[in-house]
Amino acid sequence: MNPHGGFSRRGWLLFGAMALLWGVPYLFISVAVESLSPPAIVAGRTLIAALLLLPFAIRGGALKAAWKHWPWVLAFGLVEMAGPFVLLGHAEMTLPSGMTGLLVATVPLFAALIALSGGDRGVLRPARGIGLLVGFVGVAIVVAGPGLFGGDMSLLAAGEVLLVAVLYAIAPFIVARKLADVPSLGTITLSLLMIGILYLPIGVFTQHEVPTLTSIGALLALAVVCTAVAFLAFFALIREVGPVRAPLFTYVNPVVAIVLGAIVLAEPLTPGLLIGFPLIIAGCWFAATGGRLRPPASTAPDLAAAPPAP
Repeated sequence: MNPHGGFSRRGWLLFGAMALLWGVPYLFISVAVESLSPPAIVAGRTLIAALLLLPFAIRGGALKAAWKHWPWVLAFGLVEMAGPFVLLGHAEMTLPSGMTGLLVATVPLFAALIALSGGDRGVLRPARGIGLLVGFVGVAIVVAGPGLFGGDMSLLAAGEVLLVAVLYAIAPFIVARKLADVPSLGTITLSLLMIGILYLPIGVFTQHEVPTLTSIGALLALAVVCTAVAFLAFFALIREVGPVRAPLFTYVNPVVAIVLGAIVLAEPLTPGLLIGFPLIIAGCWFAATGGRLRPPASTAPDLAAAPPAP
């Protein structure tokens, strides 16, 4: 474990793995929605991931601890999984996967605004305030890009993804205030199971065509690789580098999403995307950290408690 010094080789390997594991889901979602309804994707992804994580959660007693707080675990699941997963699926029926990944990366901007509304005046510090401004300017350029530079983009789909970012920003506050003493693995496993059971009948009802093997493969990849394996790797990364620096890989995720979208799905790299991308990433970095690699312990949010799984 090396939470305070430089990254160990194992830390860098886990960091790179997480940058890939949570950068690639947007590609798989884009493929899955070709023949699967968004609710069916949510049901399949969450149930399969929950069943894979269940033995680990039971063995360590994490599931039992989470069950004692099931109403708040369900609330967390609704905000972190139920809403975002179906919104992302619907949005990616018209929105490029790379742009989706970039807009989801605005989570730190909304988290800073939520913290400000809760009385955290540290958000108003010059570096963080400028980061907020720069980040939202980048969002405006990305969303308005098609109109400014030519091209088409669904404003509804962009709005859905930004709503996902808001929900992802809210989820950690639920964990920090209501589930702080519950093991993360228990919270995640039980919430995945609850959301999967909730969405199963909706998924069956909304699935009107026989899914293709490609979509089924993308769904399995989402469940096994991007959810179950990703969460286990994330916990290992927390143990290796500490809870403050572990989520820093999220700043690399949009790069992975954009590159994979361009290479695999031939998605265009529009001027709005290329101009807005660095502004959003820089703005998020400064809004969340003030430009420091490791924020002071007294002000650093417990990001590891509820990572935004795309």
